[in-house]
Amino acid sequence: MLKTERLTLRAARPDDLDDLFAIYSDRRAMRYWSTPPHPDKTTTQGNLDRLIASARDRLVYFVFEHQGRVIGLGGMHKGDEIGFLLHPDYWRQGLVREAMQAIIPHLFEVTDVQQLTADVDPRNAASVGLLIALGFEETHRAKNTFCINGEWSDSVYFRLNRG
Repeated sequence: MLKTERLTLRAARPDDLDDLFAIYSDRRAMRYWSTPPHPDKTTTQGNLDRLIASARDRLVYFVFEHQGRVIGLGGMHKGDEIGFLLHPDYWRQGLVREAMQAIIPHLFEVTDVQQLTADVDPRNAASVGLLIALGFEETHRAKNTFCINGEWSDSVYFRLNRG
């Protein structure tokens, strides 16, 4: 578990299902995600089960708890790739930046990865801007990397080297 000024960053728990479903089912939150919004809690339960199982070895992907409610999640989810997702009610408050400023040093401390990477839809200006503010550098771009509900999106790739 990590603490910031406004957040508790912790492992997912079974009782996080409702809060996570509120995020994963929100079309605004999922606009640039790699899957469509969750149609039901069963889909979210699958994600939650994977989050809980992945934290058994070491905690590298966190839920963001704010005032007793899970409002987002983020960290390293596969290989050296990071990601983050926040409920739209909490956008533009600096919460993901606050979370990732605590998570990134933790990831370099508890893993041996030499870099962190990110794959972002270039239309997602907020995430692109956040990655740049966190010190990530753009490495390249690719066209038509995800097709969600018949809509293709592109990717811009970022890297942050260890120390």
